[in-house]
Amino acid sequence: MNQHHSSETAAAPGNEVGALELKQAISAFARAASTEISTLDESQLPQIAALLPAGMVVYVAHTPKSSLQDVVRVAAKVQALGLRASPHLVARRMPSEQAFKDSLRSLREHGIEQVLLVAGDLDPPLGPYASTLQLLETGELHCAGLQSIGVAGHPDGHPAVGTEELRAALQEKQQFAHRSGIAVHIVTQFSFDIERLIAWDHAMTAAGISLPVHVGIAGPTPIAKLIKFAMHCGVGVAARSLTKGSNAVAQLVRPPVGTDEMLLGLVRARAADPRLRVRAPHVYSFGGVLATAAWLRAVMDERFELRADQTKFTVVP
Repeated sequence: MNQHHSSETAAAPGNEVGALELKQAISAFARAASTEISTLDESQLPQIAALLPAGMVVYVAHTPKSSLQDVVRVAAKVQALGLRASPHLVARRMPSEQAFKDSLRSLREHGIEQVLLVAGDLDPPLGPYASTLQLLETGELHCAGLQSIGVAGHPDGHPAVGTEELRAALQEKQQFAHRSGIAVHIVTQFSFDIERLIAWDHAMTAAGISLPVHVGIAGPTPIAKLIKFAMHCGVGVAARSLTKGSNAVAQLVRPPVGTDEMLLGLVRARAADPRLRVRAPHVYSFGGVLATAAWLRAVMDERFELRADQTKFTVVP
C-alpha cells in the first residue's frame, strides 16, 4: 500500500473503535444483500456462484430480449449452484394463463421458493395480465408453494403511475401477504438519494404499510453506463439532473452516487432510526455481474478500508 493511499483510508485519531464498529456494521448489512443477473449472464453462472456465498438471493431479470422460458431455465441453474433464485415474473410479458401456471410449476420442481413480481411496461400486454395485482389474484402463487414474494417500490416515483395509486397497490399487496401467509417484501428501484428514501419509508409507514424494504442501489458501474440506466429507468433524482446540462451531470456523479456511499448511508440511517423498514440492500449489476459479485463478496468479508472521514470506503483487491 502506498503512503498516499494509507493516509487517505486510515482511521482518524480517536475514531479507531467507531471505525471498527462501522466496518462490521457495513459488512453485516452487505451479507444480507441480494443482487441481480439477466439471462444473458448464463455462461458466467459458475463464476458468479464461486464468488457469492451459498444461499445468497440472486434475482433473474426478464429483459425484453429474453423469454419467460429463458428466465425459468436460468433461475433453475442459479438454484442448482447453491444460490437462492428469485426470478422476475413480469405481468405484461406473461403470454397466457397457462404459461403462468407452467412457469410456476417448473419453478416449484426446481425448489425455487421466491419470485419478484413486476408489472412491466409492454403496451398492450402480451397476454391477460396488466398488473402484479392480477397475478396475485389468480391464487396460483399460493398454490406454487412460494415462501417469499418481492414487489416493486418507487421512492423516486413512477413516470406513469401516481403516488397514491402506487401506495394503494402496496396496501393491497400487504393484504395479500396477510391472507396468504406468504412473506412479501418491497424491492425498490435504484436510488441516489438517502433522504428521499427515508422520506418515502416514513410515508409508507404512515400509510400503514409495514412490509420490509430491500433498497435498490447501483453496483460498481462506470459513470456513462450509470447515467444511461438512470435515464432509461426514470430514476427521479438522476433523470431530473441530467436534463440540466453538463454541470448537473457533474453534480450527479458526486456523492452519494457511489455504491460504497449508498451502502454506508443506509447503514447510518438504520442506526439513527430503528423504525426504518430497510432490511437489506439489493445491488443492481447493470451488466457487470462479476464485478458486482466480487465487490459484494469483498465487503461481506470486510476486505475494505474506510476513509478517514468515514464517508467512503475502498475495497481491497
